[in-house]
Amino acid sequence: MDVRSLQLFLTLSDTLSFSRTAEQRHLSLSTVSRALQRLEDEVGQRLLERDKRTVRLTLAGERYRDYAISTLAEWQRLLGDLRPHSGDLRGEVRVYCSVTASYSVLSPILEQFRRDFPRVEILLRTGDYADAVARVQSGQEDISVVARPDKLAAALEYQTLQHSPLQFIAPAFPCAVVEQLQQLQQLISQEQDFSWAEVPFIVSERGLSKDRLDQWFRSRGERPRIYAQVAGHEAIAAMVGLGLGVGVVPELVLHNSTFRDKLQTVAARPRLGEFPVGLCALKQRLDNPLVAAFWQVARRSYATPI
Repeated sequence: MDVRSLQLFLTLSDTLSFSRTAEQRHLSLSTVSRALQRLEDEVGQRLLERDKRTVRLTLAGERYRDYAISTLAEWQRLLGDLRPHSGDLRGEVRVYCSVTASYSVLSPILEQFRRDFPRVEILLRTGDYADAVARVQSGQEDISVVARPDKLAAALEYQTLQHSPLQFIAPAFPCAVVEQLQQLQQLISQEQDFSWAEVPFIVSERGLSKDRLDQWFRSRGERPRIYAQVAGHEAIAAMVGLGLGVGVVPELVLHNSTFRDKLQTVAARPRLGEFPVGLCALKQRLDNPLVAAFWQVARRSYATPI
């Protein structure tokens, strides 16, 4: 079995970029191109459509991607059965998370996992946390770090690692947004009617924090003034740190943001509650010894949840 070719194709189908695939797989561009050509010759059809600007999967490519995912999963399961000792485990685990989670949540897990399973490679991809569940469900990733959805699909397993309160954040320097907030605070102290509807908000395009904020405004009978919708909490912190509005992020994002010194929390009622952070995987993927090993190491690393 040419495992490396299947792994390379999965990376290529995910990045849709020959240069990024070459970088992630530590190969040359010509090697990636030749590997794809060999696969297409074997299949007898084009797996990717390519032009000067875009790369996309053909229908045959989508079917081949599904085949590669299932074949590699079975291969890893077989290896686990034939190599029962942890030191013999080999292969790769595909993990997806936000940039902040990569060092604030994954760090203790990866440190222990590398010691316990030195022959297993972690293929880490970062992006918007709101995509994490969908990427696991589609088979693109083995495990993702994500906030627990309010409704968890029956096919998914979730392991809570820690909790991070959701915080309203605002610029920590004089600007128009801070002036509006000061006026609000004055109205609150005088027990006068006030509204958040005039304050510009930077919000997530989708995800748990957006859902919580939408519920918060509905509970007040107000509609938010949306200055911008962005992908990811890191982008919210950055735009708020530039003085463009108010946002909502988990506390762990605030503490790890490069804009931390330019941000302040804002007391708002009612509170938005906690942001549960943990691992998500398809239940059937936990039959894979490599994925199960990562899952167990995470559990030990966070034996006392925060």
